[in-house]
Amino acid sequence: MSKQSIIHMIDPMPYVSPFDINMAVDAGYDVVLPYANVELWQVNGLVQDTIFSREPEGVKKTAVFIGGRDISLAKQMLDAAKKAMVPPFEISVMADPSGAYTTAAALVACVERELKDKHGMKLEDSRGVIFGGTGPVGIATGVIASLAGADITLVDHQSVENAQSVADEYNASCSCFMKGTIAASDADKAYLLANVDIAFCTAKAGVEILNDSVLADAKALKVVGDVNAVPPLGVSGIHLQDLGAPLTHAVAADGAVGIGALAIGHIKYRTQQALLKLLLETDKPAYIDFREAFVKARELV
Repeated sequence: MSKQSIIHMIDPMPYVSPFDINMAVDAGYDVVLPYANVELWQVNGLVQDTIFSREPEGVKKTAVFIGGRDISLAKQMLDAAKKAMVPPFEISVMADPSGAYTTAAALVACVERELKDKHGMKLEDSRGVIFGGTGPVGIATGVIASLAGADITLVDHQSVENAQSVADEYNASCSCFMKGTIAASDADKAYLLANVDIAFCTAKAGVEILNDSVLADAKALKVVGDVNAVPPLGVSGIHLQDLGAPLTHAVAADGAVGIGALAIGHIKYRTQQALLKLLLETDKPAYIDFREAFVKARELV
């Protein structure tokens, strides 16, 4: 009898995200098992119960997904899961806390393409700011863009100390080079935008972060990406389906283009689906985080 495919979804939150459960079902898993309120020390036991309970044929059809909202904890859980493996009893594991890795990967990949196609620039030659930079998607966006060579600043709306602390933490753990700053007012935002090529908007849903008056000072801006799909959108002049549409009515810079949340979400969805399927298709066990997510998003874009 053929073994069923099983994905064990580990989450430190009180519940496993319905979004992630739906994604796993749509990726073709026969059985989806959610585990909530999981602590870091419990990962080893859960993974070893998973790998030792199936013969080699079953192990090949078994995977683990790590969710939650804390990307630092997700990284630790992914490391713990990898250490729990006992070859040949070894399975693939994917971490995507709050969808941050795949969303950030899609955002940066879309921005990278528009930067190249519309302005002939590479990420490594660009400067970017990330509004909402201390949240899960903002941090993941910053790490991916920084590792790709961009000069990145994480923006917090309340505390420069918090922004710099987050930048320092992930610079140390991910070997990237980010800075932190604050933008508590429109004047702060306008100042930050005056000399950057890219603006990533990953801030709270339903809040306009960059209005017309702020964008009017963005004389060097080339690409703006906004992941907010809840009205009001995060950036004035960007529509949900935009993918490289001109921002002529608000941005001072010639040729500035915008990327909307649904355009980014389309790539995010396809990236997460492809990686979930990869967990079962790969010959060797895979350990997937933001790095693999960005590689796949680049392919899809």
